Amino acid sequence: MSNLKAGKYINSSDELIGSFFEDTTILIIKHNDEESLGFVTNKALGKSLNDLVEFKHSNPFPLMDGGPVDREHLFVLHKRPDLIEGGEQVCDSFYLGGNMEQVIVAINNKSITQEELQIFIGYCGWDEGELEAEVEEGSWNI
Repeated sequence: MSNLKAGKYINSSDELIGSFFEDTTILIIKHNDEESLGFVTNKALGKSLNDLVEFKHSNPFPLMDGGPVDREHLFVLHKRPDLIEGGEQVCDSFYLGGNMEQVIVAINNKSITQEELQIFIGYCGWDEGELEAEVEEGSWNI
């Protein structure tokens, strides 16, 4: 599907009621011939960054439930390369990753907002052709 691309938001359809993806909006950050990757952008995890032992000295900042894959790691998506170095531009004005110390400083001094930064546990991933097949079967509205 040519309209699937990095930077595109997709929404779950009624086909996904009762699954992890019920009522989700996903931002696609990578889509090519080999794979597609994205993050659920509308589901809070119910925990804050400072609830994690390694970030207990951080100010509170909500963690998002990014998806069912790799739930052992944090993933940072932001729009502030001026504050957070080392991120990879993945689409439009979004950057993935970067210097975590700078993320914490930006959170602690309130120089970054939740509209400019989301921190996810987990991500969504599809192998070659899987996302297109799910769109065709009606699981996702694009």
